[in-house]
Amino acid sequence: MYHFKYADKKEVKREKKQIINILNEVQDILRDDFTFRYDFIGSSKLNMITYDPTTNIGFDFDINIEPNDDDEEYSPKEIKTKITNALNNVIRKYGYKSCEDSTRVITFKLVDEKNNKIKHSCDIAIVNNYVENGNKQQEYIKYDKNQKEYYWEQQPEGYYLDEKIDWIKKNKHWNEVRNLYIDLKNNNKNKDKKSRSLRAEAINNIYNKYNKSINQKKNYNTPKLINDKDSYVYLGLTTLNQLKKQYNNKSFSTNVLLTTKNILIK
Repeated sequence: MYHFKYADKKEVKREKKQIINILNEVQDILRDDFTFRYDFIGSSKLNMITYDPTTNIGFDFDINIEPNDDDEEYSPKEIKTKITNALNNVIRKYGYKSCEDSTRVITFKLVDEKNNKIKHSCDIAIVNNYVENGNKQQEYIKYDKNQKEYYWEQQPEGYYLDEKIDWIKKNKHWNEVRNLYIDLKNNNKNKDKKSRSLRAEAINNIYNKYNKSINQKKNYNTPKLINDKDSYVYLGLTTLNQLKKQYNNKSFSTNVLLTTKNILIK
């Protein structure tokens, strides 16, 4: 078990500035091959960066790099290799260790050699955002360690979180996400399960917990008015008294049809 807690905002801001300098230099190196944009995502965007003071694990940044390669001149392997090599050329002068290549991300770490401790690390996913049938989609470069192959893989549906995050914050459940995220990190036994996966799990769990109950409440308990020409259907109420009580004794027309789960008034 770990003992993660949320990192100090001032320290995070200082280290983030250095990461930005690194990425800007990498952009300059690769400009003749392709350009790219980068976005801090996840924990740094949501103020959820954590660290464990009892271990050698520092806090980490999650970043998406999106190359501009519309003509597909470069294979997934070439793109990831070029970005990795450029990063290695830059990060060493800032004191970082060389990049590590995992299934989903490129990782580099700033290590305190004297105390054998990771100060912080950075996980970079290479992505492509696009729209299909009116829906936003994302794919990322995946590395298959067994086959030694690189290819574009569709991002799982659970990673599209913006609408869920907005809903959770609007309904004042965000502190529960923060608490669950810490719990998941502290009990994580899978070293290949990165922070972004655990954060997505926390957000999805809290969203499903409350949104499901809200939808059930709307379907079975809360009256909903549906206008269909001259008909009004009130779902979830079985008696006219319930209907009047819910709507402060509002007067309704006398043509009332009672059914098992609704009142239809014309």
